Amino acid sequence: QLVESGGGLVHAGGSLRLSCSSSEGTFDDYAIGWFRQVPGKNREGVSCISTSGPEYIDSVKGRLIIGSDDDWKTVYLQMNNVKPEDTAVYYCATVVEDDYNDCLWAEEMDSWGKGTQVNVSL
Repeated sequence: QLVESGGGLVHAGGSLRLSCSSSEGTFDDYAIGWFRQVPGKNREGVSCISTSGPEYIDSVKGRLIIGSDDDWKTVYLQMNNVKPEDTAVYYCATVVEDDYNDCLWAEEMDSWGKGTQVNVSL
């Protein structure tokens, strides 16, 4: 079971850190992705991290940073210089390493959290 935390209301230009933890303890042997969804749109991959390193979609490069604590028990998404278009429900998701093609594709992920809402105001 995945649990996200850290969402909330932030002003444009501000920062927010989302965290994802697993009931299994650690994220060893998994690729972990952060996705977001707004009403009426498909879930969008934002960033993911695996043994191959981090990946980002173009719209968040230089602003969002994915990482983990030293023991891989928490994966975070550091959101800097946020924009109103970052407003969404953010989900973390996992897939077993080497069992996917692209960890930014929602269809590839096996397990999902329930999401945390991020609202960016002007």
